[in-house]
Amino acid sequence: MSILIKNGKLITAAETFHADILIEGEKISDIGIQIEHPSAQVINASRMLVMPGGVDPHTHFDLPMFGTVSSDDHYTGHKAAAFGGTTTVIDFVSQDEPRLRDSVEAWRAKVDPKAAVDFSFHMNISKWNETVKTEIKDLVDLGITSVKVFTAYNNRLRLSDGEIFKILRTTRNFGLLTLVHAENGDVIETLIPEALAAGHTKPEWHAYTRPAWGAVEATFRATALAAQAEAPIYIVHMNVAGEVDQLLYARNHGVQAMGETCPQYLFFSIEELKRTDGAKWICSPPVRTLEDNNRLWDGVANGIIQVIATDHCPFFYDGSKPIVYEGKPVTIPGKELGANDFTKIPNGLPGVGDRMPVLWSRGVKTGRISANQFVALNSTNPAKIFGLYPRKGSLLPGADADIVIWDPEKELEYGVAWAQHRTDYNLYEGWNLVGYPEKVFLRGKLIVDGNRWLGQAGIGRYIHRQPFASII
Repeated sequence: MSILIKNGKLITAAETFHADILIEGEKISDIGIQIEHPSAQVINASRMLVMPGGVDPHTHFDLPMFGTVSSDDHYTGHKAAAFGGTTTVIDFVSQDEPRLRDSVEAWRAKVDPKAAVDFSFHMNISKWNETVKTEIKDLVDLGITSVKVFTAYNNRLRLSDGEIFKILRTTRNFGLLTLVHAENGDVIETLIPEALAAGHTKPEWHAYTRPAWGAVEATFRATALAAQAEAPIYIVHMNVAGEVDQLLYARNHGVQAMGETCPQYLFFSIEELKRTDGAKWICSPPVRTLEDNNRLWDGVANGIIQVIATDHCPFFYDGSKPIVYEGKPVTIPGKELGANDFTKIPNGLPGVGDRMPVLWSRGVKTGRISANQFVALNSTNPAKIFGLYPRKGSLLPGADADIVIWDPEKELEYGVAWAQHRTDYNLYEGWNLVGYPEKVFLRGKLIVDGNRWLGQAGIGRYIHRQPFASII
């Protein structure tokens, strides 16, 4: 069936203009003024904005941690993403199986039956040897064009600088992008036992034992390794003002360095961790200070930071009490596991459905970023960087018809009653928002219509990404 979206104002990363969009099958077939079609279903988008679906390149669904699991799986998290205007997500595959290919195939077997939006994967590399080196090229055949390494989580995920350097040189040759979680694992592993020995168990000590300087130093080290390897690099979940400075320094010196931040690092600080319910804000890296918030906003507005992602990894605040999800009670152990010890609080926050509505109200409506920057940061840039463009992140003939019809005047008091995450709290509870998705299409299929969910498990499709993607 053909669908004709008429009279909308189209917002892309570069332009704003009035036009109609014709969808035929799964693709955008035409964009123009006063398009006519003899049998198309017509949707009147007058007074509405029309944008490409969001691309969130940093999500964690169904992730085991601290004896529990993140509360959104690849159905519930995808559904939440769709309600917030996001139609493509990229999750992470852990290096659990003997071969990289085995790990990817095991994750595909888990995700495929549940996927409700389109998806792809990054590959975590937590063990490095000659065998793994030879398997890197297999990732391209599997449609994976990015790997992630860690400078923290000693004896679990962390690699040495030399190993990261070797990975950068290897991935460079096959057109893969290396992502870096930048903290100083040695400092963290020293400070945590000292804090516990001194009786410091409250949530704010999660931040105190992961100092901001560790992130700044690790970001500089990562970009320096990339410069020496002559390879592109991408810093995930930037959370500190100094990281913006280091990324700018690297880019000004010719390093192919890019970065993302997340909404929690733009809006919250250690003051939230000091609240009686501070465990709700526990994530790694931690939220920082108001000064860090402001410098990260500068980085976003001035193009130093290319992407806003979420690092979506939700847990119940009180997993001893059930919530009702799609008519059924659900109970999953959560942050209450660390009620008396911050090191036992599962690290992660809900956010995949919040990202675009919150950033529209607190970014576009306040003048911090333009509507075109909003589309670039949330959709087009991640699609380009991660080898999805122009299939995703664009309003172009031939692109997938992943389209959001956005009501710029819709007012609501946001919170857990609106957000569709499968958890018992929302970071933005009580925030007054103006602007919200009205209709969301996935490859031409209407999956969100106001507050109605029309999607289903299994309709999401695995997207093979292209190597040698854009450096923005």
